[in-house]
Amino acid sequence: MSHYNSVGKNVKKVTTHVLQEMKTSGEKISMLTAYDYSMGMLIDQAGVDVILVGDSASNVMAGHETTLPITLDNMIYHASSVIRGVKRSLVVVDLPFGSYQGNSKEALMSSIRIMKEAGAHAVKMEGGVEIIESVNRIVSSGIPVMGHLGLMPQSIYKYGTYVVRAKEDEEASKLLSDAKALEDSGCFAIVLEKIPAELASKVAQLVSIPVIGIGAGGGVDGQVLVSHDMLGITQEFSPRFLRRYHNLGEEILGAVSAYVNDVKTNDFPNDKEQY
Repeated sequence: MSHYNSVGKNVKKVTTHVLQEMKTSGEKISMLTAYDYSMGMLIDQAGVDVILVGDSASNVMAGHETTLPITLDNMIYHASSVIRGVKRSLVVVDLPFGSYQGNSKEALMSSIRIMKEAGAHAVKMEGGVEIIESVNRIVSSGIPVMGHLGLMPQSIYKYGTYVVRAKEDEEASKLLSDAKALEDSGCFAIVLEKIPAELASKVAQLVSIPVIGIGAGGGVDGQVLVSHDMLGITQEFSPRFLRRYHNLGEEILGAVSAYVNDVKTNDFPNDKEQY
């Protein structure tokens, strides 16, 4: 394990300013999702820089096929739970589908609710020039915004497939101009999902704000994964970009079966485990 120079090591609280310093100094930014208090606390203690309360909660917490069904109230519930466990990480919350598209006033109101009711530090929204008016409005109210380009899961029915985005020149050049537009409108960072590594590096060089990738190669300023995926709690999702750091799903199954067996055979509780 190589040691890394760290801007963030002695930082008591990661802020958008700290992330900017990390990019400037060449330190990579680590980001993972969390949806509840206990996991939020563990991920924070492990030193993750940014915690994303993702609308992926729709998939891994609620069992929906897409991110579309999750509501703003659901997101606020998850985010407020995470916030209570976090001391150091910057907590970013996804604006869910339908809470910002096409209406910058609604986008601002949704963002204000997330900040006030959950105590979050920033919001994240998908899209480029289409959402610039909303980004401007939210940023000018004092709320930090993280952008999201490439594969945008809230638009999955439009794409009809989860394939790699921006392989063609036209979509690639739109992605570059979208990234620039997001930076110009005051976004503090951008997530790039499932695009060619070469294009992602180009974006990271083009904009001065941090660019965080998921399935976007190593030439960006940081990485994000869904914690349930990288811990192996979810088993059915295995894209190329996912590295499984643990097989927690199997461990949980093993532990629970052992418990069932101990209860059935009257092994649990034993003499020491009662009053």
